[in-house]
Amino acid sequence: MHDRNSSVDYAALNEAIRQAGRELGFSGVGVAAADTGAAAAHLHDWLAAGCHGEMDYMARHAELRAHPERLHPGTLTVISAAVDYLPAADSAPGPERAAVSRYALGRDYHRIVRNRLQKLAGRIAALIGPFGYRVFSDSAPVMEVHFAQQAGLGWRGKHTLLLSREGSWRFLGEIYCDLPLPPGMPAEDHCGTCTACLDACPTRAIVAPYRVDARRCISYLTIELAGAIPEEFRPAIGNRIYGCDDCQSCCPWNRFARIGDPAYAPRNGLDTATLTDLFAWSAAEFDTRLAGSPIRRIGHERWLRNIAVALGNGPATVDVQNALKSRGGDPSPLVREHVAWALARLGRDAAAP
Repeated sequence: MHDRNSSVDYAALNEAIRQAGRELGFSGVGVAAADTGAAAAHLHDWLAAGCHGEMDYMARHAELRAHPERLHPGTLTVISAAVDYLPAADSAPGPERAAVSRYALGRDYHRIVRNRLQKLAGRIAALIGPFGYRVFSDSAPVMEVHFAQQAGLGWRGKHTLLLSREGSWRFLGEIYCDLPLPPGMPAEDHCGTCTACLDACPTRAIVAPYRVDARRCISYLTIELAGAIPEEFRPAIGNRIYGCDDCQSCCPWNRFARIGDPAYAPRNGLDTATLTDLFAWSAAEFDTRLAGSPIRRIGHERWLRNIAVALGNGPATVDVQNALKSRGGDPSPLVREHVAWALARLGRDAAAP
């Protein structure tokens, strides 16, 4: 616990923290009080409506999310930080290529952001001495967007992600700490009457401004959902095999986005890979090639499930059909079912006049 009797100029410390954050590669650093306010009530309403789907941890850890001091005792303040990740080169992949959410093309951000936050905490300790803290980056029940907005880093877009005048291609991280830092000014909403993200969502998962039903979201369906993808959503998934960026790609504010940190540059050729090549990976290849990637956590079975759907949504070429048939006897019933669906869909397309 930080010594409250020390004569620390906390306003000056705030500025020193922001400067240190810039030096460490953060695109923005701000401070918020450790109070979730009305955001906690919105979370409970969202959970009560079942919008979290099978993400049981959302409900299980709701109280930790709503009460920061329960997650890390002594927390008074949240230092919120953002890191840009937009790749330097970008192209819309054709139907024969895999579409992977931009955040997952490079190295796993969780560890990188947490390491930078640890360095930032070390800089703070060097200025004022030891203090109580814990760092997070999408790694614990934390209301990241709420604290980022309260810290002045941006506002919650209608797609529910943090949005700023420099767009939304940003990772967020936090330091829960026991320092009585003066909070920043909350960012104002600048979405106005725009509904681009609602209109662009392939599965209409943004059921109302600022409300996403995860059960319809392609990111949920391809990453969080463990079982079969509901057939009603499979055609809309297109060639997306891990996540979906449509609600961000269409956002007018992302015209002003900055190119991201080189640490998140695409790896393993994921930005140019064909679906058939990726579908041929064995479980061992999947683990080896995706070491250090956030994609690895879904496992080889879901990887094949997702690619089978994408292949079924693409052109009915001989190569595609042979690739699917090669997995027709896969040990996994989940993979076999999605392969059968894809082959039947391609068969219908081929038979159409």
